[in-house]
Amino acid sequence: MITETQWRSLGLLEPEYREIISRQGREPSPTELAMYSVEWSEHCGYSRSRSAIKSLPRQGRYPVLVGQDAGGIVWDDLAILFKVESHNHPSQVQPRHGAATGVGGIIRDILANGARPIALLDSLRFGTDPDSYRILQGVVDGIQFYGNCVGVPTVGGETCFHPGYNGNCLVNVMCIGLAPRDKLATARAVPGHSVMYLGSRTGRDGIGGCSVLASQDLGEADKRPSVQIGDPFAGKCLIEATLEAIATGHILAVKDMGAAGLTCTTSEMSAEGNCGMALSLDTVPLREHPMAPYEIMMSESQERMLAVVRKGKEQLISEIFHKWGLEAEVMGITTERPVLEISHKGSIVAELSPENLTSPPMRDLPTGPPKPRLLPDIVNLMHPSPSEALLRLLGSPNLCGKHWIYEQYDHMVQVNTVVRPGEGDAAVLRIKGTQKAIAATFDGNSRYTLLDPHRGGVLAVAEAARIVEDLKTRLKQVDSIDDVQVFLDVNPD
Repeated sequence: MITETQWRSLGLLEPEYREIISRQGREPSPTELAMYSVEWSEHCGYSRSRSAIKSLPRQGRYPVLVGQDAGGIVWDDLAILFKVESHNHPSQVQPRHGAATGVGGIIRDILANGARPIALLDSLRFGTDPDSYRILQGVVDGIQFYGNCVGVPTVGGETCFHPGYNGNCLVNVMCIGLAPRDKLATARAVPGHSVMYLGSRTGRDGIGGCSVLASQDLGEADKRPSVQIGDPFAGKCLIEATLEAIATGHILAVKDMGAAGLTCTTSEMSAEGNCGMALSLDTVPLREHPMAPYEIMMSESQERMLAVVRKGKEQLISEIFHKWGLEAEVMGITTERPVLEISHKGSIVAELSPENLTSPPMRDLPTGPPKPRLLPDIVNLMHPSPSEALLRLLGSPNLCGKHWIYEQYDHMVQVNTVVRPGEGDAAVLRIKGTQKAIAATFDGNSRYTLLDPHRGGVLAVAEAARIVEDLKTRLKQVDSIDDVQVFLDVNPD
């Protein structure tokens, strides 16, 4: 019997638990309950924000790619993939590891589309209280630690401060990747082939990270175990092994085990392909022993992928990953029947519909005016003397030099960075073998968005467009690059 304490501890509301029983036609098993809790969280299912996301435009100057893990554009025969994702609560709880795994996760989302990650950008928001400086130092350390070690340059971003972020920083990470248009990978499972676990071993780090930590208000410090621990050296090996395996043509579908881990990959890949999977958890490489089935399915251990591999080619794929020092195990098969059947030590621990898992009930977001404590103090802004105004400006962390941050980031690895951090408001990256380049920036205005989220979002896009357009004009004037195209991130994710 599932108790109220159990489903509430996983972040589920009573109407959601009743909906699970209705869809299952019975009470869920502990493993099924855990799978629903993570997949129905805001972090994975967008149960609160999906309606707003769908209202954003998806058409532009170039043909648009909207994949399962990232969006992008088609530029001649080249696909430019990009995505932005946040890792806010983990970074607030454990700044270094939270920020580092945010970087690793966004890299693997680009990788899962068959693209080589070529650049990272960060948009950071911190409070103004004394503890926020500690958070800032840890986040910057985590970004430089993972990005520098994994070999993907951090080429731009922004860092801003406001009292509204006291106790809840924002760490938004963007990754850009390149791939030939005809070499892109998909996360759509195909029936009748093998399901393979690829990458690092599974441990208990990150269990409940997306449901208990990322999707709820921060509370006591006992949420610390929900923060994942990243390994950038394994991440670099995973990039090379995955791209090499995709190049064989025998990877029919692949997806990053990010938020919700095995639950996310198995359910979403099956739902995309309108099929199912019959899997055994006995073959999952574990870092800790023993682990319960629900722990294995909820774990958010980093540097892991799930792939559907052409039947008969499992050994070839295994050899590639073993060569790079990574695990590669066959977990089961894909099936025509659209059901996830998961066994452990000879018993079925979960049997449920992928469609039910990936279609959470929608929640309405509360609306209302901003909290007064977060609004700018207009009265004080209007009456300072010139000298007082100057001292305030000089003392503002928003206007201080940020070079101490970006000088810690390796922005020249892969040797594609033409315009570096500090040289402009946007970065420029050459594309080897062509006369083309990409300009990229990452911008926003917290106060505009606080006062009016819709107009604030519009203004953020307009600001980014102005910056890259201005940079393109200036570069053409000095003839630094033969051709600089405007690169604008409009991915709703």
